[in-house]
Amino acid sequence: MQRVAVVGSGGAGKTTFTKACSKATALPVVHLDEHFWSPGWVESNPEEWRERQINLLTADRWIVDGNYGNTLDLRLSLADTIIWLDFSRYLCLVGAVRRTLFNYGRPTQAAGCPERFDREFLQWVWNFPQESRPKLVDAIARFGKGVKVYRFQSRRDAREFLRTLQTPQNGLSN
Repeated sequence: MQRVAVVGSGGAGKTTFTKACSKATALPVVHLDEHFWSPGWVESNPEEWRERQINLLTADRWIVDGNYGNTLDLRLSLADTIIWLDFSRYLCLVGAVRRTLFNYGRPTQAAGCPERFDREFLQWVWNFPQESRPKLVDAIARFGKGVKVYRFQSRRDAREFLRTLQTPQNGLSN
């Protein structure tokens, strides 16, 4: 487990999971939101974004979190492990609202991008099962061939997986 892509709906806890996984494995973290957004919530140019990710993923070891559906092919084709937080829309919506409430006004996603109430983002989370999840399933099938895929449908399962990483004899860490 040297190149890990963490995917799932907004509010699933990808960033929190990635930090814990990195702590257990010593894999360097790449939070895509930090590289996608410029101050004031300005989106990256699509071509520049693709090139930036190619540069970020040249390292031999990493754990990267984020969806960014138009560039899933880059991450999934380079990963040796995919961790899919496939949680219910309700759990993800609660996670997104909690993040907003607890971090409102603080730059949690990227520098110069304070956490805010974003109706469009919450609608995306709500619609994820119908609109984005099928694309994610397709991308995993197309670009994740030969890759170990862990699909977690509950936070409990994800936490249990993290506990196994902290066990030295498991052969997963480092």
